[in-house]
Amino acid sequence: MLIYKIFRAIEWTNLRVDGTTIGAPIDINDGYIHFSTANQVKETATKYFADLDDLFLIAVDKNTLGDDLKWEPSRGGVLFPHLYRKMTISDVYWAKPLLLKDRIHQFPTEVKFE
Repeated sequence: MLIYKIFRAIEWTNLRVDGTTIGAPIDINDGYIHFSTANQVKETATKYFADLDDLFLIAVDKNTLGDDLKWEPSRGGVLFPHLYRKMTISDVYWAKPLLLKDRIHQFPTEVKFE
C-alpha cells in the first residue's frame, strides 16, 4: 500500500540533495513525519496546501517503513500514518508534481483513490 507526503519544491529538493529529511515545518513541530493514504490526501492538500503550487506528491510503500510507521488518530479520529524517523530518499517509491489548476490540485493518475 502506498502512502503519500506532500512537499513544497524546496523540501523535495532538500531531500534529494541531503538524502534524508525530518520533514516540513509541521513535521518538525510535531516530532514525526505526516503521511496520508490515497483516501486522505485530497483533504490534506485542501486543508494545508490550498492555493499553493510548486508542490510535489511523494509516494512511499508503507511496507518498507517497518515499525517506525505508526497509525494514529487525527482528523475526526481517523487513523493517519506517521513516520517516527528521518525520511530517506530510498523511502521514495515515486515523486510527481502536484499541479494546481483552477485552485484545485491535480493528482497524478498513479494515485488510486478508493
